[in-house]
Amino acid sequence: MKSPEYIFESSWEVCNKVGGIYTVLSTRAKTLQETHKDKVIFIGPDCWGEKPCPYFKEDKKLLADWRKKADDEGLLVKVGRWMIPGEPIAILVDFQPYFVKKNEIYGWLWENYKVDSLHAYGDYDEASMFSYAAALVVESFYNFCLDDDTQCIYQANEWMTGLGALYINKKLPQIGTIFTTHATSIGRSIAGNNKPLYDYLFAYNGDQMAGELNMQSKHSIEKQTAMHVDCFTTVSDITARECKELMDKEVDVVLPNGFEDDFVPRGAAFTRKRNAARKRIFEIANALTGETYDKDTIVVSTSGRYEFRNKGVDVFIESMNRLLRDQRIADKKILAFIEVPGWVGEPRQDLQERLKQKKTFDTALDCPLITHWLHNMSHDNVLGQLKYLDMWNRKEDRVKIIFLPCYLTGDDGIVDMKYYDVVLGNDLCIYPSYYEPWGYTPLEAVAFKVPCITTDLAGFGLWANTVFGHYGELKDGVKVIHRTDYNFSEVADYIKDTVVEYALMTDADRKKCRAAAEKLSKKALWSEFIQYYHKAYDIALTKADARKKVLKK
Repeated sequence: MKSPEYIFESSWEVCNKVGGIYTVLSTRAKTLQETHKDKVIFIGPDCWGEKPCPYFKEDKKLLADWRKKADDEGLLVKVGRWMIPGEPIAILVDFQPYFVKKNEIYGWLWENYKVDSLHAYGDYDEASMFSYAAALVVESFYNFCLDDDTQCIYQANEWMTGLGALYINKKLPQIGTIFTTHATSIGRSIAGNNKPLYDYLFAYNGDQMAGELNMQSKHSIEKQTAMHVDCFTTVSDITARECKELMDKEVDVVLPNGFEDDFVPRGAAFTRKRNAARKRIFEIANALTGETYDKDTIVVSTSGRYEFRNKGVDVFIESMNRLLRDQRIADKKILAFIEVPGWVGEPRQDLQERLKQKKTFDTALDCPLITHWLHNMSHDNVLGQLKYLDMWNRKEDRVKIIFLPCYLTGDDGIVDMKYYDVVLGNDLCIYPSYYEPWGYTPLEAVAFKVPCITTDLAGFGLWANTVFGHYGELKDGVKVIHRTDYNFSEVADYIKDTVVEYALMTDADRKKCRAAAEKLSKKALWSEFIQYYHKAYDIALTKADARKKVLKK
């Protein structure tokens, strides 16, 4: 099996914490560094200008000779290390200078690959100019530091880096190219526009749907990149089916998203952090609702990007509404948190004042549903559904639902704890996704010994079923619910019943669930999944070597 000497990998999320791809790359880096020490080079956008990037530490001595060459060529780069486990080399490139050449670049793209950039809008231009700049960085480095006998890989993540992959494909055929789509742009758009994706997947024409949904340019760059790179990959079997149907291209390898658990606390530290998280959760809930919550309160949550339908936030709220009337747990209190970042304005001052007082309250604040004010309170989907269902966290309600609409980075003004320090305080995490190519949130939950609920429309859920050999149940650590385009109501009932099942368990059974969850997470470590990347590297390098032989003739 061929192995690369150098791996270049570009993504909009290198040293730029936006979404799940940041987690993919930043956790995998340590494993790659162990085998390719400082020959794994990540390329990301310089979005920071003069401000320091919190995830990046510049080192002007690193690759100093090449940096001088890059400066002479007009490349505006910062070289340093990504401040993550393994501390790989990262190059941040300023892509702003290339906007003046935009039409010329898009013309080249059309002439060589028939990519339609005419309908570009929004983030297409910004992503494309970054992608072009990243390719110029690789071209410069390769020509200055390496030679045609060096086995090199260029891996591009998501449509945003497709232009660069095509540039490398054309200008540096000696390099093996890999393109990874973490979610097809057109599939996400179909799902996000409330169209049934799965029942009609076989019948959809990706190009036609791109026109209907005004996605021509993103779909075009994604499709043509998939067609022309040496190895086309995605992150799960469910997204692989999307690729085949919507982009007319089967993937060469599925690269499941792994995880590193070295930041999960152990032993007494875990217990201490779990207790601290629950204490803070109960303080916030008491200050907001005027109810007291003891250690027997069941804490559940959902989290992720604010994709109301795709992430299943709508069905989560519906399931909590049904749970209110379930008499099987009439003696139980349940706290349900929705942790998705909305258009947040500021932390509630009245809630902050109560939290400062360090005492127990017996009256609720006005609007005891939300921890931070939003800019669009009257048009927010979560608040809208809660109002429609008449869910107001009344005193008699056994299920209290609280919307926490901000990123948990430790400085939000209310929780003031990081996400990983909060998630381990849950009893159960619920991610009933309708569209989820992989699903890091359930994987993170089980790594922290929190059993979770997910669906078989999530890549992680499908993978878990494969590991178990059957549909996951709560006793396996992950309950996997069958979800379709049309069974919203049944899914809500399944979630409700699973929460009831957990609430009625003995402490011993809950302990077994938590142990099973942790056991499953160990099977998703990068040490288990990196083998699929080696397969992709082999495919790409084999094709690149064949081109080299032709070029030498």
